[in-house]
Parts: sequence; C-alpha cells; structure tokens
Amino acid sequence: MKRTYFSIAILLLGLTFVSCDDELADINKNPNATENPQPAYLLSAVEYHAANLYWGDATSYNSTLLWVQHWAKIQYTEPDCYNVTNTSFTSTWNTAYSSLLTDLSTIQQSELANQNFRAIAQVLQAWTFLQLTNLYGDIPYTEYAKSVTPAYDSQEDVLRGLLAELDDAQEKLQPDGGAVEGDLIFNNDISKWKKFARSLRLRIALEIADRDATTAGTIITSLYNDRPSLISSNGDNAQFNFATSPQWNPWASAFASRDDQRVSKTLVDKLLELNDPRLAVFAQLPQDETVSNYAGAANGLNADAANNQGFYRLSRPGSRFLADESPAVFFTYAEVLFAFAEAAARGLINADAAALYNEGVTASFQQFGITDAADYLKQSSVAYDASAWAERIGWQKWIAFYGQGPDAYTDWRRLGYPKLQPGPNSALATGEFPRRFFYPSTEQSLNGDNYNNAVVHQGADELTTRLWFDVENKNR
Repeated sequence: MKRTYFSIAILLLGLTFVSCDDELADINKNPNATENPQPAYLLSAVEYHAANLYWGDATSYNSTLLWVQHWAKIQYTEPDCYNVTNTSFTSTWNTAYSSLLTDLSTIQQSELANQNFRAIAQVLQAWTFLQLTNLYGDIPYTEYAKSVTPAYDSQEDVLRGLLAELDDAQEKLQPDGGAVEGDLIFNNDISKWKKFARSLRLRIALEIADRDATTAGTIITSLYNDRPSLISSNGDNAQFNFATSPQWNPWASAFASRDDQRVSKTLVDKLLELNDPRLAVFAQLPQDETVSNYAGAANGLNADAANNQGFYRLSRPGSRFLADESPAVFFTYAEVLFAFAEAAARGLINADAAALYNEGVTASFQQFGITDAADYLKQSSVAYDASAWAERIGWQKWIAFYGQGPDAYTDWRRLGYPKLQPGPNSALATGEFPRRFFYPSTEQSLNGDNYNNAVVHQGADELTTRLWFDVENKNR
C-alpha cells in the first residue's frame, strides 16, 4: 500500500505544478482538478514535494549545505562563494507556496478528510511556514491564499503563530480521529505525528529564546516534563524514504549526472581531529587510490582554485546518502536531546546538560549505525564543558545535522557556533556570511507594496540582513 500511494503521488506532480505561476487568488481553485481529491493521494504528493524541497537543489545542496560547510563546490562554485541573485531561490518560495501549502489547504478543506488527515496537514503546513520564515524572514502567513497581494507577517509573529498551530494540531491528533492512508513519513502512525508536532514546538521555542527567554523556558519546561511525548528514539525520526529512479533521492539524481560537490574540508578536518567514526559514513575515500585518507574540499574557492584541488583526490559524500532510496531526514532524536541540553545549559530547564549532551551524541552515532560512543565522549576535545557549552553543543549538533542543510543553517545562525570562516573568494565583505535568502524577484513585481513594507520592517533584501531570531550579540 505504501508504494501504491507513492506512485500515485508521482502522477500528481504535473497537476500540482501546472498552476505554479497563477495569481494567489486562483491557486486553490484548479478548474481541472477533482472537486474532492482523495486526501491520501494528496498527502503522499505533499510529502514527496516536501522531501525534494528540503533535500534538493536550491534549498540544500546548492545553498545551505555549502553555507554551513558540510559540502563544498568543485565546479560552478558561485553559490559556495555567495555569488547568488534574487532569482536563485525562487523555486524554494514557489514550491512551498504554490505546491505544498496549496495542497495542504486542500486536504484541510476536503469533505473526504477526517480529523487526523486535517491535523497532519496542519503539522506539515507549520513545518513549511517554519522553513520559509527561517530562510527568508518576514513572509506572507496570515493572509496567505486570502489575497492576491498578501501582507507579510513579521518573523516573530510567524514563529509565535506556529507554536500555537502546532499545539492545536497535536491536540487534534487522536486515536479516534479516523484512520489515515498515504503517509510515507510515519506510515500512518498518528502517535508519531503527535511527537513530531511537539518536537517542532521545541525547535521553535529555542529559536525565540534569545528574544523571549521566559516564553521559551515555559514551553521547553513543559515539553521536558513530558519527554516521551516528543521524538524519543531513532525509531521516531521524521524522514521520507525515496524510491528508485525516477522517484529517487535528489542527491542520487544530482550525482548520477554531475560531479560538482565534495564533502567540505571543514567537516572532514573536524571529524579527523575528533577521531569521529561518523566520517566513514558521511564521506567516501577519494577515488585516487594514492590518497590514503579522507580529504575535504575547501569552501569558497573560485572555479580554477577549486578544480586544482583534484576531483579524484577529494571525498564524495558517503554512499549511504547517494543511494536512490536514501531518506530525506527532517527531524531526529539527536536534535531533541541537544535542544534539551542547550536549554539546561542556559538555565531554561532544571536538567543535567552533560547527560543530555552525551545522550545526543550517542543518538547521532546510533542513527548512523555506530553503536557505542563511550570512548569518543571520553576525549577531552569532545567531553561536555559547562564553561564552553555553546561551542561543544554547537559542534556536535552541527555534525549530527549532516545532510539537513536548511535546519543546520538555521541552528548555526541562531546559536552562533561552530565558528566558521568564509572562503577566500567570497562575494561578500570580509568575514561576512549569508544570513538569509533573497526574496524572489516576482515578489517585487507582483506584490510590491507588501514586499517594500517587509523590507522597511526587516531590513534590506540582502544576504547579510539578520533575521529576528538571529541576534547579533549573543553573549555566549
């Protein structure tokens, strides 16, 4: 049954994207669509599109995976040098608004959807808006699909609104709320959707902690006191498993036809320094057999310098990540544990930060098939240090986030660790990093007044403009 819905979802791809450029007033009304499409089919399609959005080109391997220095470019290095434009991220914006949010709204309004279908759609809707606001900042939220020219909400209002939406959704997810089908993330398990919703609230609570520690602490304390209600093992991890070509993992697809990326030197060197066994999972040995160890590519080089490193002398991503059916991972048990460890270190909850940190590292090891982290954690360079909690948690969470480019990028900006260095051929001013995506150029032409209002409120539509959660002086 699971693959049946996956196949049907792929058949819906054409229908889903036909009206991508329609005006907002028409997005939710496709004259060629079924009046009441089966929610199971739509759910499969949405999950597939979400996985491709999160794991794909514009949002991941040609932007955020490079900017957090998990990967580096060895050809066509412009995005690794931050040489991008306001058309570079249009597909991220359009896919989220015109495909994901439209179909999720259709599920919620469908006469054929039961309470649990609608609540799952509400969770995925919150996840989609969270990705958008963490990449762009102020976005259309409360007026989305209600106006041809929707106003932008501040990032603060979006994040606070999503906290409420997720709380409402997890309350609606109930055993007696009706059976669901077509769910390729949790295989129709309502209890795991509740855990995912609550775990997303934990993520957002940390995002607002530098602005509103009181609210963040209240939410995180409540969640910590009911830890089994969140993702509480690697078996609960939120992920989408792809199929074989042509419904394959976008990384597999990219490497089947191109050879533009390698694992970053920043990541490889850090894992070698820490004697970290995850390196053998994250990277492959170079194809040049004269190179006996893993070797990363430097970030932010011009094309000639990148090429001169030697394509075959550098490590490609691990085969685990390049297989056709490799999953797109959205949220893990390790992230939950690291979030609680940080909350304890900051005094937001009464808990043992060191124990939670150790559990987070262990969960990450186990996620990647390594059973024992005990010896690794005994190293002085790894062991938890309360006087440098942000640095220790920052490095280990950054490692555990490998592959999850958009959320690794958000967490790196939010926490301020690890301390990365821009490449030598950066298109930005010395020492500057991208802090956000450009708005699409279509927003200026089609929704100009609201776009201009957002720029006045948030700051210039530039890569270096900090978002609301990204506090400049974090005092850590």
